[in-house]
Amino acid sequence: MRLDYKFISYLVLSLVAGVVIAWMDSRPGWDNTGITAGTIVLVSALFGYLWPSRPWIWALTVSLWVPLHAIILSGDFKMLLVTLFGFAGSYLGAAVKNNKPSSPN
Repeated sequence: MRLDYKFISYLVLSLVAGVVIAWMDSRPGWDNTGITAGTIVLVSALFGYLWPSRPWIWALTVSLWVPLHAIILSGDFKMLLVTLFGFAGSYLGAAVKNNKPSSPN
């Protein structure tokens, strides 16, 4: 079994990005849901583009932290819908990468 350091580094970066997004969203003065959702879409799309074979991993590692925080604090399981933004972004990034036209040789 070969350890893929590129995948592990992307995994760690996506986890850190997700935690930073959740941290910003949990700040007392922060009330910009659109910016949070847009950031989740963009960051998930970036990782979906960089590693398109497993977009579901990027969706979960980036977008699961915001609803997890809400569930822990208030028991609001409706916040799991936030992960849909992560799935949309990561699958969009993977689709863009997979549908990229190849250069003629």
